[in-house]
Amino acid sequence: MASFTDLETWKQSRKIRNYVSDLVKKFPVDEKFRLIDQIIRSSRSIGNNLAEGHGRFHYQDNIRFCIMARGSLTETLDHLIIALDEKIISEETLQSFQPEYESCLKLINGYIQYLKSKKTGE
Repeated sequence: MASFTDLETWKQSRKIRNYVSDLVKKFPVDEKFRLIDQIIRSSRSIGNNLAEGHGRFHYQDNIRFCIMARGSLTETLDHLIIALDEKIISEETLQSFQPEYESCLKLINGYIQYLKSKKTGE
């Protein structure tokens, strides 16, 4: 694969990053340096880790960064649950994120499995 931007996993992480970026524009201003900053960082970290792992050219390094991306994805979901608990977003908003989250999680897990199979075939 020529570029990380060709990865379906990265493309899905980009959709999540853009979703979060649009969503937090509706958050209260007093959350700017609290929840907004945290959720933006975690959502950006998903794609950042996928890109960095892709650039390592070693399967084990790439797997490690994919695992970190998966952690950032789950952290992003947790931040949205916090936003729900704080009554910043609705249950419907959280539910609309769920399919994007699940899709990205499946893609990351599938990519990890693919990399593991390539690693054992070295």
